[in-house]
Amino acid sequence: MRHGSDGSAVILRFRAAGGLLLAAHLLLVALLTLRPLDVPWVTAPNFQPLAGIEADLALGPARAARRICEGLLLLAPLGVLLPMAGGRLQVSPVASLARTALAGGLFSLGIELLQTGVPGRVVDVDSLLLNTAGVALAHLAVVPMGRARLRRMQRRVPDRVLRRDEASQGATPTIPRVGIAP
Repeated sequence: MRHGSDGSAVILRFRAAGGLLLAAHLLLVALLTLRPLDVPWVTAPNFQPLAGIEADLALGPARAARRICEGLLLLAPLGVLLPMAGGRLQVSPVASLARTALAGGLFSLGIELLQTGVPGRVVDVDSLLLNTAGVALAHLAVVPMGRARLRRMQRRVPDRVLRRDEASQGATPTIPRVGIAP
């Protein structure tokens, strides 16, 4: 599956894998966050940033750690899968982080808004903040290293392709030039 001597086949495979994994992850997130809860009462929506986390800290560090980890990890794979599905190698790291964090924040906002119509679910601004922070942290932890590795792989692929082609076909034949008659 070679599409040229520039190593684009490697990038196409990563883009395809990223797109499939992204769709699977979003389906899993939808199943986890948009299914109705059978609860006798529902807490009020939280529109004050960090108020829910402060309340959890008052109940104990274990509960706060669990809530923070859940919020950070829910959408964290988007920090890797969105750039992977995009498939760009030559991009500004700051622009990539900003674009990915914004997309993660918009996904989180969409989930929060959809939850308003689901029985037992309420809007929580802390979830929005933690989900977005998780996307940004995952992006920072994985994407710069991954892009650097892919760039190295892309530079090596043409060399291997040319060597393989030369070995299988032999040297290019040359024909001596014949002068043009007057």
